[in-house]
Amino acid sequence: MDAAEKYEYWLEIAQYDLDTAETLLNGGRWLYVVFMCQQAVEKLVKGLYILFIDDNIPKTHNIRVLVEKFENRLPEAVTDEQYDLFEDLTIYYLNGRYADYKQKLSDRLSEQTAKDYLTRTKEVFAWLLTMKP
Repeated sequence: MDAAEKYEYWLEIAQYDLDTAETLLNGGRWLYVVFMCQQAVEKLVKGLYILFIDDNIPKTHNIRVLVEKFENRLPEAVTDEQYDLFEDLTIYYLNGRYADYKQKLSDRLSEQTAKDYLTRTKEVFAWLLTMKP
């Protein structure tokens, strides 16, 4: 697979995760809405990493760290608001988290907060799509 094909792979699973977030919102699963938002952005960023750098993607779930590695190659600057979202979403990466940590995160979320995260994620997702070289 060449870089473009690898990007398309990451994009496909990122879009699936974003669609899943929408479905979970309709089901009232606020914590998992935000987790899927995090996953969608992380995967799209990893696809862009492949296009801008190579396919040796760092083993991190920190979206900001990944974007910072290729931000100087983007046709448009990343805003502070976008970086804030990247940092906020990274907090909601859940794989391997303990139940009490998940509960603390869940307690911070409401339907409106989950909707806000989803809206902001869709906006940054659309923006990231325009960054493809």
